[in-house]
Amino acid sequence: MTTDERMIAFGKRVREVRRNKGISQEKLAELAGIDRSYMGNIERGEKNITLKKVYEICDALKVDIKELI
Repeated sequence: MTTDERMIAFGKRVREVRRNKGISQEKLAELAGIDRSYMGNIERGEKNITLKKVYEICDALKVDIKELI
């Protein structure tokens, strides 16, 4: 799997978990301290984010990192 494929897969998983929890993209961005448009980029796999951001998203979704990767 290439890096781009991994970023896309991660973004899809974030979107899936977010939707399953009934959280809007805007609310997730707010909870994670991330700009809403940047969150959209993450969910589309357009941004290669830091591990710190991954953990912030995990904390906001209240999931273990294993659920997103």
